[in-house]
Amino acid sequence: MDETLDVIIAGGGMVGAAVAAALGQAGLSVALVEGGDPPAAVADDAPFDLRVSSLNLASRQLLEAVGAWDFISAARRCPFRHIEASDEEERHHIHFSAAELGVDNFGHFVENRVIRRALWQRLAELPTVTTLCRTGPVAWVPGGHRSLLELDSGRMLAARLVVGADGAGSRIRELAGIETRDQDYHQRALIVNVETRLPQQDVSWQRFTPAGPQAMLPLPGHHASLVWYDSPEATLAREALDDDALRQAIEAAFPSRLGGIEGITGRGSFPIRRRHAERYVRQRLALVGDAAHVIHPLAGQGLNLGLQDAEALSRRVIAAFQAGDDPGGRQPLAGYARERRPQTLAMIAAMETFHHVFTGAAPLRHAGGAGLSVAERLAGAKRQVMRHALGL
Repeated sequence: MDETLDVIIAGGGMVGAAVAAALGQAGLSVALVEGGDPPAAVADDAPFDLRVSSLNLASRQLLEAVGAWDFISAARRCPFRHIEASDEEERHHIHFSAAELGVDNFGHFVENRVIRRALWQRLAELPTVTTLCRTGPVAWVPGGHRSLLELDSGRMLAARLVVGADGAGSRIRELAGIETRDQDYHQRALIVNVETRLPQQDVSWQRFTPAGPQAMLPLPGHHASLVWYDSPEATLAREALDDDALRQAIEAAFPSRLGGIEGITGRGSFPIRRRHAERYVRQRLALVGDAAHVIHPLAGQGLNLGLQDAEALSRRVIAAFQAGDDPGGRQPLAGYARERRPQTLAMIAAMETFHHVFTGAAPLRHAGGAGLSVAERLAGAKRQVMRHALGL
């Protein structure tokens, strides 16, 4: 290229697109490299996709700040105002209400494809952002003043910073020689979209069982996304059931508050694994989102963590750019790593604790259940947990 870009972002998913939008609206020149096609439009009356994420208040504020939130139709997002969790017998439980913090909701459940589409619509409005689709990186060469990125199309890009936002199997991370620490939980999560007899709920609830959690994520109207963790064998067997048999299995296993299922509208499953990069930055390179960390999804914080990465990295890069400093230099990247890595490690530790307590031996599970009841009575602790749920 005749001119060096400020930033190249590999991966046009939600986190990569959020970084591109933040940098682009600040005036940095950005190339967003995406291996697939641009996201398609989603009609308001289209069936709900299986891939749904929880957007907390901080994530919504980021989407608002980069100009993408208004592209998400109200018909495709569902606010949740309450969070409930209980042990298997539901003798011990804890309940959180957004009203206790003086806010309208904890966040929204939105399909991943809708979030991504909204971000790409915003990118189309930014003149300094270029999107390159159906191509990906094959070589990365760091340098003192810029990095070179070769694409499988044969095109060579140069930038002061390369951002790896290309998911758990990140090619950028591989090219940079960054190792990961991995763990297989020997669980599989079954995702089932259902039509419910009850109208739209505003509570996200989860029940901890020895085999893994069961969760209900409300969706707009008479719809919900159910998540059922179990062994890979049990999960695959349930996934193979016909609709009526699966409906009966859900109604027998899930709490009665689900209110009954009118129909199954979609199903799928995925293995539960953890992956954490041993470092988030190298010379003129940074990792964000799943390229940096994949955590146990039982708290639904994966995307929120990734968007926090996007906010922290773009904030530091923009500050350097506006000060006339090097946006891909050592100082902004080191600051990003110092900020994000400890927070992610803390979240990983919390998820590990929940997993081992509620899937462990009976005495450990009983202690975990009792802990929920104790926490329910500790107002200060509850407020701190609620602020964390908001991303504050």
